Amino acid sequence: MAHRQAPTVALMASPEDTEAQFYEALQQGDLERLMAVWADDDEIACVHPGGPRLVGAAAIRASFDHIFANGGIPVTPEQVHRLHTMTTAVHHLAERITITSAEGTQTAWVLATNVFLKTEQGWRLVVHHASPGSVGEQPPVIGELPSLLH
Repeated sequence: MAHRQAPTVALMASPEDTEAQFYEALQQGDLERLMAVWADDDEIACVHPGGPRLVGAAAIRASFDHIFANGGIPVTPEQVHRLHTMTTAVHHLAERITITSAEGTQTAWVLATNVFLKTEQGWRLVVHHASPGSVGEQPPVIGELPSLLH
């Protein structure tokens, strides 16, 4: 993977720190803060629900700049399941998005996977992949199936 010049950002000590900053930036519509959590690598990738694969910081920045044109996203991460190694972490979770309009409050769910890599600048996001979930107060079920030997 090709590397770009590293931005000056705060050290993120854990994948959880990085993920918390990612969701706070989404909620606040803060593009600079959101981009600061991404790894400094040309191969970072993002897939928005129902959207194409975006590769590289420029494409990811442009997509979130467009999304933030209407303000922040009222999103809350829930049901986070974590797999960690010494240098990589994978979090899969449900994102609750709550919208209040003249018609009332509606809740939508998005299923997401966040992949983090430990870098010299701390833990950074390398992949955010989000898929449509469901609409309604109940989150989509994220459960475990019994293990089967093949």
